[in-house]
Amino acid sequence: MTTPTIIRLPQVKLRTGLSRSTIYALIKAGQFRAPISLGARAVGWLESDIAEFIESRVKASRKAG
Repeated sequence: MTTPTIIRLPQVKLRTGLSRSTIYALIKAGQFRAPISLGARAVGWLESDIAEFIESRVKASRKAG
């Protein structure tokens, strides 16, 4: 079993190609996992959640075409 990896917003933006505002809009719409709290002013996302999001976008894109 692998240890979960937490990535911060800059890495999430790089991996997904989305802007900060788009990520938070998708969270509000229930289409993107909410971040987990790392401290009083720090959040991060599980790398596995981001990978699942990317995979779901790839599948949806290929299904539509």
